[in-house]
Parts: sequence; C-alpha cells; structure tokens
Amino acid sequence: MKRNEFIKKTGLSLLALGVFKWPAMAQAELESNWAGNLTYHRKELFAPKTRAELMDVVKKIKNGKALGSKHSFNTVADTTESHISLVYLNKVLELDEKNGLVWVESGIRYGTLGKWLDARGYAIHNLASLPHISVMGASSTATHGSGDKNGNLSTAVAAIELIKADGTAVLLDESNPKFYGAVVSLGALGVVYKVALKIQKRFDATQHVYEGLPMSALKDNFDKIFGAGYSVSLFTHWLDKNINQVWIKRRTDQNYEALPAKFFGAIPATTNLHPIKANSAVSCTDQMGVPGPWYERLPHFKMEFTPSNGAELQSEFFVPRKHAYQAIMAIESMHKEIYPLLFVTELRSIAADKFWMSTAYGQDMIAIHFTWKPIKDGVMKILPKIEAKLKPFGGKPHWGKISTIKKEDLAKTYPKWNDFKQLRKEMDPTNKWTNDFLRNLGLV
Repeated sequence: MKRNEFIKKTGLSLLALGVFKWPAMAQAELESNWAGNLTYHRKELFAPKTRAELMDVVKKIKNGKALGSKHSFNTVADTTESHISLVYLNKVLELDEKNGLVWVESGIRYGTLGKWLDARGYAIHNLASLPHISVMGASSTATHGSGDKNGNLSTAVAAIELIKADGTAVLLDESNPKFYGAVVSLGALGVVYKVALKIQKRFDATQHVYEGLPMSALKDNFDKIFGAGYSVSLFTHWLDKNINQVWIKRRTDQNYEALPAKFFGAIPATTNLHPIKANSAVSCTDQMGVPGPWYERLPHFKMEFTPSNGAELQSEFFVPRKHAYQAIMAIESMHKEIYPLLFVTELRSIAADKFWMSTAYGQDMIAIHFTWKPIKDGVMKILPKIEAKLKPFGGKPHWGKISTIKKEDLAKTYPKWNDFKQLRKEMDPTNKWTNDFLRNLGLV
C-alpha cells in the first residue's frame, strides 16, 4: 500500500478543520481504529492544533479521551462522549542537547521523529516493530521493542506536560514520585501535550534473519539466543515445535561475536523475509546484514507501508523472564487450536522499569505476541484458554490489545495497582477521563 493510501486508511489525512470540532466528513474518516476491528462510540471529535486550543477543548468537554494513531485493538482509548485527536500535535518543539533531551508534542510518530533526530546526530534507545505509532500513545500503554537491556518505550520519557481535567497544565519529571504513575497512564489522568525523551548519539544497525530454530533450543540457550543482538525477535506459527524466523538486530558501534553459519540449528535466510513468510518483504526494513540508520532497522516495518498484515487482530501477554520457557511450552501445547487462527506469534524481551502500570514494572519480561487472522469469534474463544495457560506464570496482557483477563487477576500482577487508582482519583476527581475500559478494570 502506498503511503498516501495508508494515511487515508488510518484517518490521518490533513483535512481542513474547524478550530475545535471536526466536520462530519472528517469525523467519518476517524470512526474506527487502523485495523478496522473497533468502531469508536464517541459523539464528537476535536482536533486542536496548539497547546492553547488543547487546553480550551479540555475545559469545554464533560467527558472524553485522547486519540493518537489509533493502533490499539481494544477500547482503552474509546469514549461515548468526546474524542480529542492529537493528529495536529505532531511537532518537534526543542532539541535540548545540553540535557540530552528532545521535547516533542505527544502526537508525533516515531518514524517522523526518528528521521528528524538522525539528521541531527541523535537517536532514542529503541523502537517498536511499527514506526507508525505516536509517542504518547505508545508510552501510555507500555508499548515496546525488544532487547535484553532495552526498556519499553516509556523508559525514554524524562518528563511530560499533562493537561488536567480543568484545563490547566502540570509538568511532571523524574524528580516527582507521581511521574512514575503518570507516564504509563492508559489515558486516565489527562491529555499529554508534550513529552521530553532521552536521546543518545545516533547509530547504525544491521539485521540478520535465520530460519528453522528448533524450539527445544530455547530450553538451555534462552539467554544466548536473546542476547545475540541489541534487539532479538523470534517468530513462530507453533507448528512442529519450530521457531520459523529469528531476527537479530545489532548496533554497528557495539562488539559482538560473529554470527555462525548455524544459529543453534537455524540457518541464515537467503533473502529478505516478512514475519508472515507468505507476504512480500517489500514492507519490511532491510535485512541481510546491510547497515542502515537505527530508525530504519529497529522497527520491522517501513513507515511508508502498511504495518504487519493490515487486516488483523492482536493480543499480547507478558510473563517474567524466569518463567519464559515454561510459559512458551505451555502455549505450544495448544498449537493445534492456535494455528488455524494465527498469522504469526512474535517473542521479544523487555528490561525491567519503574513505571507503576508498566507490564515490565520491577522485573525483566518476555512478550508473547499473537497476530491473529480477523476471525473475531474464534480469537475470543481461544484467548481465555491461552490466559489460563499463562496465569500460573503471572501472565498479563498488553494495555492496548485484546484480552479477556478478569480485573481481579490483573490487579494481582501490578504491585502499584492501588497507588495508581489513588493517583487517578487525585488527578481526575470529576472522572472526566473515565471510560468503560477503566471501569471494567475497576480503576474507577
């Protein structure tokens, strides 16, 4: 799909707007999320273009949610009242080289920011598989890339400016204890206007792909496999106890052992591959060990193409790294049920962090991601079975993806759950930012 077609599909074409409220035709373009599995329930849609307009909108509405790049598969960002689109709040505000920060508006996409930073000699520590997602949408749901030493995308955040329910702004940084509850916030505390991200010197990276890793190799070599690069991803269809592809991303400014002719039984790919091998790899970032800028290697997909498969559903579950192999094999025992519904599963590693509602709070995690065929009834039937398999290992879902885990079970996996509930009540005493998603979790 061409870039202009993708922009049209995701509803982010820059149509002529009123100062505050979108015209009816523009609203129609933003009626659903990017995959089309969710139709929003809002009554009205606003698109502020400046900080002042955002503050004015927030004061005017009675209830609502911010809307980023629409890459959530569940109702975390849905509302029955007012949506505030961040589509125009997409600018770089300041490059603070002295303090190693870049200040950006919350709606900017990583693909756009990455190119801008790289041209000025800088990078951020990691990226997700899709460069299409917005900075604050990703950070507020603990979205991640991979890498044993890499925290999720929220760990690059050094400060946020939050517009509270009364339309006033509050700046929170790492010196404020509330900061650690406010970054991964599920949109429950207000609308973030701007974000400070930690930056580092730009770097190049390579990407090598291997095929046919025996799943049994994970048992005794898990750390070696995931430690083979700066970022490592494993893709499987859960057939024949086989990892179909291993993607190893390495920084060219770091030293590694040379990659072998056989990687724990896997052999090098002879051409660029899509994680769903039947799909063309033209949408994927360059492989075959060809060096390129970090923002064109850390993601799996190119900014100008449809990410992943396009028409799909997604679920993702996190388990403590110490239980990773057992959890993976528990899922493997369901392979006959999973395979007919699945496009592909990706396994990734995420380093521990300090954010209260982060899926990696306090411990290193392994993510088990399912890209499903758009067969809703089948997916919804199998999810409780998968969740039951992962429950003994403390499995928890991605905040922006499909799950059926009960609120009682979910709360037990977050030590700071009650602290976040109290912070939400303090920051939003009138419940302006509540929705069914938060109510169903028992956070309101």
